[in-house]
This record gives sequence, structure tokens and C-alpha cells, in this order.
Amino acid sequence: MVNNSISPLDGRYFKKTRALTPYFSEQALMKYRVVMEGEYLIFLSLSGKTKLKKFKNTEIKKIRSFYKLSPKDYERIKKLEETINHDVKAVEYFLKEKYSKTSLKNRVGWIHFALTSEDTNNIAYALMLRDALEHVMIPGVKEIIGSLNQLAKKYKNLPMLARTHGQSASPTTFGKEMFVFSTRLEKRLEGLKNIKIGTKLNGATGNYNAHVAAYKNTDWVKFSKKFINSFNKQKPGVLKLEPNLTTTQIECHDSYIAIFDTLRRINTILLDFNQDMWRYISDGWVEQMPKKREVGSSTMPHKINPIDFENSEGNLGLANALFEFFARKLPISRLQRDLSDSTVERSFGTAFGYTYLAHTSLLKGLSKIRIDKEKIGEDLQNHPEVITEAIQTILRREGMMMPYEKLKELSRGKKVTLAEIHEFIDTLKVSGKIKEELKKITPENYIGLASKLAGLK
Repeated sequence: MVNNSISPLDGRYFKKTRALTPYFSEQALMKYRVVMEGEYLIFLSLSGKTKLKKFKNTEIKKIRSFYKLSPKDYERIKKLEETINHDVKAVEYFLKEKYSKTSLKNRVGWIHFALTSEDTNNIAYALMLRDALEHVMIPGVKEIIGSLNQLAKKYKNLPMLARTHGQSASPTTFGKEMFVFSTRLEKRLEGLKNIKIGTKLNGATGNYNAHVAAYKNTDWVKFSKKFINSFNKQKPGVLKLEPNLTTTQIECHDSYIAIFDTLRRINTILLDFNQDMWRYISDGWVEQMPKKREVGSSTMPHKINPIDFENSEGNLGLANALFEFFARKLPISRLQRDLSDSTVERSFGTAFGYTYLAHTSLLKGLSKIRIDKEKIGEDLQNHPEVITEAIQTILRREGMMMPYEKLKELSRGKKVTLAEIHEFIDTLKVSGKIKEELKKITPENYIGLASKLAGLK
């Protein structure tokens, strides 16, 4: 059946991005709100700071049983929202209906006690972001790093022509070039894992007004800190929640932007990688292994296009455009707040979806390649001029005047052979030992420390 979804993430690519639906779908947002409200009610009862009776273990278990929402539950929440035109209040009413049918019926008035909708929402989104990063995004980036490290290790000694400005340059190794990308990604990934997600629980204008009106002797700042940190105790590890004690009605979203900017930087590194791989494939240094039933062109039978790397590049661009917009939009809110952030937050999953699709496409591309060592070697041999850098440097060491200029006259803008370079060496006024040293330099062995750098930590 043809899917009629407007977004390709929910249509064409749904099977490839469904790993994110438990974190960013409309149903996921409902669930995380239910979790937040439930945990808040439990924490409120156990704190002993209000008249809310302390829950028994069986009652806590009952509250948490409502976290597993059924399709019927989702429909009920949406029906309530359509009636009252408020999504968070609909969750509150839904929970009151649920609790009213249990032994908790006399305590339904404590649901959402002294809270504003942003208290519920900002913690729900913080949990969504944390869980999606921990379970989907971070493992995906780690898998890419692992694949690149395998290539780095396998081909650390494979000499390869380098290019600066697209022109032949001092040789490197294929493995070292792969390792450049993996180390860049590792640094950004480490930074991502250490970001603390700011969250707030302080009422309608950030001052605990309602809390203090009801219980003026309670230390509500301490209470909110303990409640927010309780989510870290439930799930120790990376990307911890951090209490933001000084806010307006809304949490300022600055930590969200730190996450999005880091993901954007990771994506930019991968954009760079995709474009390099595209060039390696174009040059024939990297081959794509054909699949028997696939076609590469509607008219040219021979084609195997680098579609996975191209698909990845396009989706990385879409994701980064959204991340950049989030960074411009979300830290700004008129006075205490305006609602424009709410509709933007609902697109977090879209940015994550394009990112995840790009990452999986890249991995698919890597799974289908073969490194053509013969072609790489042949192209390197066809550019002996790259060793002129080494020759002029050694001649500088020996005190020769203007060696750069001599090599420039020999090689710049010309097709020069290794034999011609050796003939040039024979004309130099240096010792036979130095000439022998110069003639031992070849494009294949002029790789500096590339092999060592390909595994350097």
C-alpha cells in the first residue's frame, strides 16, 4: 500500500527511522508526560512536606503501571485535548480518570499540584532527549567510529596520494585518513555524553508562587533539586538532568542547544567524510560491491552510484538546518514566555530522524565498499612530483641556496617522471651519499608518520 504521509520520515523512510518512535512520536510525548506526573506525585507523597498521605509500595506500583499506555489510552488523551484545547491538562485529566477507579481516588486532587505545564513539559522533553541519545543516537555514532577505526587499522600502511586544493600533495595512508574522522567524532561524542540537561520545577513564573502559598515553610528549592536529581538515580550514566533554579516560566533551553550544536558538529564531520568518500569512489580508489538484483541507473547498465553516501549527505544537511534553527529560536521567548517554543519542540524528532537516517545510510555505504589497493598505488606512482617537497627540504638541511626554487623549476605545472627527478639529483652539487639518500625517496615511502598516526590515541 502506498503511504500518503507528507513527511518522508513517516512515509518512505519510516521503517528506517522507527527506532526513534518510542522517544519522539506524539504517543511518546504523552507517555513521558504521564511518567513525569506520576513520579512527581510519588515524590511529593514520600517527601512528607504536604498533607498528601505517603503512598504504600502497592500504590506506587499502581501509579507506575499507568506508564504503559494502551492505544485506547492514547485515544482518550487526544479526545480530552480536543475538548479542552490543552495537551498537558488533557494528561492531567486522563490520570485523574485512571486514579479515580483505584484506591488512589481520594488523592486525585494532588495530581499536577502547584505545577505549570512547562514544569511537566520540560522534564518530559529532557527525558526524551536523554533516552533517545543514550539508546539510539550515541550507539549509532559509536558504530560509525568503530567502522572507521577498522578501516584505519586495516589500511594504516597503505600509501595513498594526498590532495590539497584538489592537487597532488605529499602522500598519506588510507588508514590515517580514516582515523582523522574517527578521532574527530570521538571528541565530539565525549562532549555530547557530558552535557547536563537543564530542567526546572518552579511554577508559573519560576518563583514557586503556588508552592509557597500552600506550604510556606517548605524548602521548595531543595525539593525541586532532589526531585530532578531523582531521575539520575533511577538511571545513572551519561546525559544527566541538572536543576535550573533561576528561570522564567520556561526552562531557557540552553542545554538543548548544546546538545543540538554538538549533534550538528558531528553531522558536519560526517558531511566532510561523505564528500571525501564520494571523491575516492569517483577516482576508483574505493569500489562499491554490486548486489545482484540492484540497478544503478535507469538507462546506464554499468552504473553503481554512491547513493548511500549521497543520501547521507542530503539528510545531514536537512538535520543541521533544523538544529541551526533550534539554536536561533529556542533561547528566545517574550518576557515570561510565549508558546512559539512549544510547536518547535515537536520537531525535535524530525531533526533526530534525518540525523539517524543519515547515519544509517553512511553505515550501509561503508558495508558495501572495497579498497582498490592497486588503483591507489597506480595513481600514487603516477605523481612522483610529490617527493620534491622531501628533496628540497633535505637540500635545505645541507645548506644549499634556493633549493625550493630549483625544484619548482623542475616540476611546477609539468608532468615529471621519477627518472627525470633522478637525473636532476645527479646534477646537484652534493655528495654521493646525499644523492643516494635522495634517490631512495619514493612516493610509496614518503608517508612520514602516517602509519603511526593511524592508531595514535
